Amino acid sequence: MDDRVALITGASKGLGYAMAMRFAKSGAMVALISRNEDEVVHAANSVAEETSMKCKGYACDVSKAMDIEETFSQVVAEFGKVDILINNAGHAKVGSIESITDDEWQYDLDLKLMAAVRLSRLVFPGMKERKWGRIINMLNTMAKTPIAGSAPTSVTRAAGMALTKVLAGEGAPHNILVNGFNIGRIKSDQIQRAYDHSGSELSFDEFVADAGKSIPLGRFGEAEECANLACLLCSDAGGYVTGTAINVDGNLSAAL
Repeated sequence: MDDRVALITGASKGLGYAMAMRFAKSGAMVALISRNEDEVVHAANSVAEETSMKCKGYACDVSKAMDIEETFSQVVAEFGKVDILINNAGHAKVGSIESITDDEWQYDLDLKLMAAVRLSRLVFPGMKERKWGRIINMLNTMAKTPIAGSAPTSVTRAAGMALTKVLAGEGAPHNILVNGFNIGRIKSDQIQRAYDHSGSELSFDEFVADAGKSIPLGRFGEAEECANLACLLCSDAGGYVTGTAINVDGNLSAAL
């Protein structure tokens, strides 16, 4: 990944942070984006300190079009280009159809779908000019196998899977590869929050181990495992994989 520049949203912790660290260790420069300025600056400094690569954190609410445009301009001014885009921002908002308001629907769409649309639209021209680009849309297993009570996130992620295929088709003639990751249960800050609210008397590791028993592989995934796959697909070594949504879930999903 020498001389590559990666832009990663939702990068201050969890999967986003793991990918930032993995990419930087592989030689990429990284722009980390998150809503919390203190957290994302700290994350960028940590990656830079461990890898000696150029990294910078940017506070940006990707649910807002103006924030995206302003931050993208700052990233390009600092790094000169964006070769790799990881659309990772989002959270697992779910509820019954009667309980989800229009505002909640719109926010979920803006945060997960429209942020990916807007950022992809911004990176495409430069990627086309350089004849090289990589985009990964971080989705979840419910994009393929939605269940009752899984809206709005399952609907938004399904739309993200369709967006992935559209972008892959448009990008293919220009060597812009676009894939989606349908994420299952990964040990991350979201799991930590679930543990904190559970009132469980188990330790965190015991809580995760117990919850992982229902997964065919018998455990939760590690953020680093997802980051390793992302690194492969965003390098020249993954140069013939595009237009697919890959389950990263320990065979949790019933769908291929």
